[in-house]
Amino acid sequence: MIYYDDTEAWPDCPPEDLWVFDKLIVSKKLGYNCGPHGVDVPEPGNYIVRPSVNLMGMGRSAQFMYIEKSTDDILEDGTFWCEIFEGRHLSVDFIDGEQVLCVEGIKRPGDPLWRWREWKKVEDVVPLPEILVPLKSRHKTFNIEMIGGKIIEIHLRLNPDFRDRDVTSIIPRFEGDIMPHMEGYRYISDPADKRLGFFVK
Repeated sequence: MIYYDDTEAWPDCPPEDLWVFDKLIVSKKLGYNCGPHGVDVPEPGNYIVRPSVNLMGMGRSAQFMYIEKSTDDILEDGTFWCEIFEGRHLSVDFIDGEQVLCVEGIKRPGDPLWRWREWKKVEDVVPLPEILVPLKSRHKTFNIEMIGGKIIEIHLRLNPDFRDRDVTSIIPRFEGDIMPHMEGYRYISDPADKRLGFFVK
């Protein structure tokens, strides 16, 4: 079965594999410096705070936060803290364990976490991560998101914005954007949280 939406993939997922939807468990399995609301950070510093589970996407409720030690009164229920990674942000699709797509997300300095200027196809070759090899026999599709080569999310679906494999570039349009005419692009209305739609090429 090929999925393009986490809310469709979740009900069909065997209970033993549901950990892939939990970003805290994924981060812990990968050995990152992380913990749930209520667990102290090991040292003062900046961390990224996100919901452990978010099937709706769009970076909902994600934020950078300086944490001195205790997380008891400053984090929301159901969130977790994690070390911050830097580098290129890639989204990679796999079908039957083989890579079929890689796109890179482009931001400007100072953009909020949910704000993307463009997603564009790139030629990076990414092997199926070892953490997913045991699941390959039970799941046809995977999508991973990485920052600087570090996996930050796993999905049992493909990238829905590149469902049309001929698309090479997507420019999201958000509330308040004034978008000029874009030669070679067509507009698709696809409201999701703060996003109104996107221009595709």
